Amino acid sequence: MRFGREVVAMADGRRLRLTTRGRVVVAAGTLTLGFVLAGAVMTAGSAANPAGPERATVVREDDTLWRIARRELPELEPYEAIDVIRRLNGISDYTVHPGQHLLLPPGS
Repeated sequence: MRFGREVVAMADGRRLRLTTRGRVVVAAGTLTLGFVLAGAVMTAGSAANPAGPERATVVREDDTLWRIARRELPELEPYEAIDVIRRLNGISDYTVHPGQHLLLPPGS
């Protein structure tokens, strides 16, 4: 077994010398890239499979996001529930209107 420098011929005829340390750096970079890509794929796969069926509610007269959050998502803190409802429905402020349909996170 030979340690030290390895010579690799490049396409344009030049020669590239890759030391043991260089091979370690290339291997570490390749592994890191692999882990990053695997993490991205696993995260996307988890997001695509919700925990249950979609739920929805209709805003009642005199409803606020706070009331809807307390009524529909009692397992969450109200501020957290409001953020989830706003994100799912693309609501940029805190205003809802009677008759408006709102998506809710899947039930557990």
